[in-house]
Amino acid sequence: MKILMVVTSHDKLGDTGEKTGFWLEELAAPYYVFHDAGVTVTIASPRGGMPPVDPKSNLPENETESTMRFKDDQAAQDDLAHSRRLREVSVNDFDAIFYPGGHGPLWDLALDTDSIALIEAFVRADKPVGAVCHAPAVLADVKGPDGDFLVRGRHVTGFTNAEEEAVGLTDVVPFLLEDRLKERGATFRGGGDWAPHVEVDGKLVTGQNPASSAPAAEALLKLLKPS
Repeated sequence: MKILMVVTSHDKLGDTGEKTGFWLEELAAPYYVFHDAGVTVTIASPRGGMPPVDPKSNLPENETESTMRFKDDQAAQDDLAHSRRLREVSVNDFDAIFYPGGHGPLWDLALDTDSIALIEAFVRADKPVGAVCHAPAVLADVKGPDGDFLVRGRHVTGFTNAEEEAVGLTDVVPFLLEDRLKERGATFRGGGDWAPHVEVDGKLVTGQNPASSAPAAEALLKLLKPS
């Protein structure tokens, strides 16, 4: 079993002068859900090489067992440091695809033509697609086999407007994820702020926030390994 994890290459938080990137927990927790289940994980990013980690996700108050394990895992660090260029990966080499969040994807992966084409290829191949927190933004411009937006009429979740307001970035992000998905016709369902919440609609899995990272990965894995 092989799963592709795709993270952002974008490191600028709008015009704030601050850094962003991917959220470490949202990579680390799913990475070990997959790894510990015997799945081979490959990490990719638009630019390849070492993707930018959101510095706030590295702060002590945001550390988890998964992030600490990831930091101490040399093989995992090597996987991350040598992420493959997104345009060089093929749907034929993987059984599923999973996108960790962080604010970075709102600026690059949401509009990345290679990413959009890759997700559309996974959908055509009836292979699971997962995304957590801000990463469901990668789905916004993806078209389904019928030519309409993939999320139209589908149950999805992601970082909510309320959560964006709570972190003070409503006026910084290029768009509000909840609004964008609703504009595309999705049935957006959020849980409580910062609480784990996952939506599964067919082979599409979305998680709301960092706490949803492992549960979303487990839901994706269940689609690959039904009990």
